[in-house]
Amino acid sequence: MWQFKSPFIVFGDDALEYLNNIAARHFFFVTDENMTRLGLVDAVAKHLNAPYTVFDQVEPEPSLQTVRRAAHAMEHAAPDWIIGLGGGSCMDAAKAAWLLYEKPDAEVSCINPLEHYGLRAKAKLVAIPTTSGTGSETTLATVLTDTDEQRKLSLGSYELVPDIAIVDPALVMKLPQVVTADTGMDVLTHAVEGYTSRMHNDFSDGMCLKATELVMKYLLRAYTDGSDAEAREHMHNAATLGGLGFGNSQAALAHAMGHALGALVKLAHGRSVSLFLPYTIEFTANGGGTRYGDLAHMMKLHTHTELESARAVADKIRELQYAMNMPTTIAQAGITRDQFVEILPRLIANANMDTQLVMNIRVPESAELEKLFHYAYDGQRVDF
Repeated sequence: MWQFKSPFIVFGDDALEYLNNIAARHFFFVTDENMTRLGLVDAVAKHLNAPYTVFDQVEPEPSLQTVRRAAHAMEHAAPDWIIGLGGGSCMDAAKAAWLLYEKPDAEVSCINPLEHYGLRAKAKLVAIPTTSGTGSETTLATVLTDTDEQRKLSLGSYELVPDIAIVDPALVMKLPQVVTADTGMDVLTHAVEGYTSRMHNDFSDGMCLKATELVMKYLLRAYTDGSDAEAREHMHNAATLGGLGFGNSQAALAHAMGHALGALVKLAHGRSVSLFLPYTIEFTANGGGTRYGDLAHMMKLHTHTELESARAVADKIRELQYAMNMPTTIAQAGITRDQFVEILPRLIANANMDTQLVMNIRVPESAELEKLFHYAYDGQRVDF
């Protein structure tokens, strides 16, 4: 048995106006300093019909400590509506802090879909993305960082799926090029892995394929001309579709490896997971039983065999990365060989502990993970 979970989604021009309809006693923002500084908190708050509190201390790759501080602030404010405003880090932090607000004795580092938390006894959650990438506004996932152990925690519960997602393209019209690239490639990684993961299903497949189509058509346009409103809107929708797709089928090996790297070096999430995507596609296809032919067809690539399709898809992804000046190897991400050798044991250990690893159709052994990291460092096509 499987299930498909989705928030109520409001999208398109003036989607923020839907907030005018929410009857609340008190709102609580979970966001970061940039959202406050850029006036986006104010832009949202003008649509609220109740007082609000702002917690804007969320950092990139939010830590367990930050989540606990946010939950403590919620206890004092006693909101009945929580607003996660920002990129994936802010929305993920909002989910985890909300859980602690509702159930203070929960162990946040152990959030899982088998536990019943009884959320919504105190508050409901609105997620408002300001980047076109993570899809966290639609998913059960919250990715947190354990700073003591230097690893990312891929956590989730169906109760954490937001009640409402507001997908307003006006919030992403001024995204810098580098953020457009990083978050856009995050969407593509979600869509590709969601379509090809062990848990793919009829309900998620269409959303993953559509998200792939939109990224291939509009990402480079949005990157090249940030004022292209059509491209911005379609990429914002693609992020939400990708979130719905992979959120109901799971990500896979590229996420496990990307989480492992991102916990040890300063690298944006989308940049980290997408860096590994071509290598994990090649590795997975070498084991057989994959679905890359469908993705090759969606990308209008003329291939015949599944292995040929996988290699063509991997090369198309590298081509897109190259066009947006993104690294296609670990070395290009600024990590010296000495640094790489030093952190390699932790990379392997972190990837092995990541929940997304076993969602891959072909699950690597530790020795294969080590080879994959080496191939990704040198930029070598995976031949095993």
